[in-house]
Amino acid sequence: MTDLTEPGYNAMKDMPPSPRLLSRLLDQEDLNFLLTNRLPRALLTRFMGWFSKIEQPLVARLSIAVWQRFADLDLSEAKEQEFRSMHACFTRALKDGARPIDTDPEILSSPCDAIVGACGLIDGTAVLQAKGAPYPLLDLLGDEDLVAHYRRGSYVTLRLKSSMYHRFHAPADLQVEHVTYISGDVWNVNPPALKRVERLYCKNERVVIRSRLHADGALLTLVPVAAILVASIRLHWLDVLLHLRYRGPNEIPTRATFRKGEEMGWFEHGSTIIAFVPEGYGLCPGIQPGHSIRMGEALLHRRIPG
Repeated sequence: MTDLTEPGYNAMKDMPPSPRLLSRLLDQEDLNFLLTNRLPRALLTRFMGWFSKIEQPLVARLSIAVWQRFADLDLSEAKEQEFRSMHACFTRALKDGARPIDTDPEILSSPCDAIVGACGLIDGTAVLQAKGAPYPLLDLLGDEDLVAHYRRGSYVTLRLKSSMYHRFHAPADLQVEHVTYISGDVWNVNPPALKRVERLYCKNERVVIRSRLHADGALLTLVPVAAILVASIRLHWLDVLLHLRYRGPNEIPTRATFRKGEEMGWFEHGSTIIAFVPEGYGLCPGIQPGHSIRMGEALLHRRIPG
């Protein structure tokens, strides 16, 4: 296993400044977009899926060390401090109590650690991908009745950075009713790509998870969207891994019950979850683009009549 306290691991922090220079270059939007989206995305994603699962101590140690050099990866909250592979680090669990859950029954908590992206009221049948870049809900959800249900509802986009905790949890007590798997591309979902690729979320691999809230029967829909290096989504109540080579049924009726804060699944890396709630729900104060939120914190609330 990889011990993050080993001298060889910590020595990677003494690397010369060239990685920092490369990191600054990658912050330049045009170069970032070129490097992360003009590569053979599907091939690179399959390779990364294979490479990340290599259970060899030196490979795991060096991979995680390089990852820390280029991202704000903080493993202090991880339940385990030794990892057999980079994949094990990607999908790490947290220490008990690391993410307190908002217990207010009128609150839907964030399903994941994230940076809030486009969000707000749903005006008609389209929502924003980024400022000035709308996309049709039908293209994302693939269901006209579901689109109509959210016509005057609210939505919030939650972007998981690669360094973040990658598991996602139930925002409230709920029952999952249906899962729709939609295969697609694996564009990066970072801000440079969102500005340049029209209807990006509608092109990428994704899963539409429909569920009923126990409190009032409202329909909550979560849409985990995969991305480059991330084309694999694990849902705990299904006995299959949803990924680009999945050939099972796309429409999966299901009946799975979760308590608020209970783990529902994970991405193999970082990506995006888009949450939709019907009329009668809205964003909690402070939820706006750029806001950092942690799993379990207040995200959406039920409006009380009067």
